[in-house]
Amino acid sequence: MTIDAHQHFWRYSPAEYPWIGPGMDRLAKDYLPADLETVARPVGVGGSVAVQARQSLAETRWLLDLAAADPFVLGVVGWVDLRSATVADELAAFVPDEKFVGVRHVVQDEPDPRFLLGEAFVRGVRTLHRFGLTYDLLLFPPQLPAASELVGLLPEQPFVLDHLAKPRIESGEIVAWRRDIEVLAGHENVCCKLSGMVTEAAWRRWKPADFTPYLDAALTAFGPERLMFGSDWPVCLVSGDYADVVGIVTDFIATLSAAEQDEIRHRTARRFYHLP
Repeated sequence: MTIDAHQHFWRYSPAEYPWIGPGMDRLAKDYLPADLETVARPVGVGGSVAVQARQSLAETRWLLDLAAADPFVLGVVGWVDLRSATVADELAAFVPDEKFVGVRHVVQDEPDPRFLLGEAFVRGVRTLHRFGLTYDLLLFPPQLPAASELVGLLPEQPFVLDHLAKPRIESGEIVAWRRDIEVLAGHENVCCKLSGMVTEAAWRRWKPADFTPYLDAALTAFGPERLMFGSDWPVCLVSGDYADVVGIVTDFIATLSAAEQDEIRHRTARRFYHLP
């Protein structure tokens, strides 16, 4: 089976999700586990990892409640304030739940390109290893150099790069991004999600070939054993249906060996997030 290592749930309200703007009307509704299973199971996806979409402890608790009620949700990447002096206490409150597998901060929205290297933030990320938790890197390409510095400072901490750092696929920019991806991938404690690509391409006008140079670069840099599939559902729906997103990766890896395909389909995600 395939594991979707990156998707979101929410109960929609304009106040809670102000980033859902014009042209994104399809996202302005509730998206819950039953909705995901309806589109995922027919294309061979048998489980998922739910990732935070709001920076609140309340959302983390809510995601864990959803996961407890539905075995399809194998793990939750939540949010805690990593810069807080009480971050260890906040983590300790969630860690007893075996589906709490990692933490993410929306670094892409931080104006400082070196936000990741702030003293308080590094201290917070360093705390994750003590609890056996992973960290998801949500970045734009200009933030990749800081990410490489961070993962080098914390070689014992498992990291995964979300959405290939959102390369500018629509405009075809690749040279600087590929260079920085290769540097990041030089750190063995980093994996990468093949996710979030359709929203960086021309919405609903993309062709599968648009993604090939970026997928080739990721495969060369990380190898199958450090790559995992993610849909970024329901955000992906602004640019492609769920089956389309699965198909991009499925078709790309079709020439790999069965064992290599299994790494990307589910084994890397299981190993990284310690999933059942």
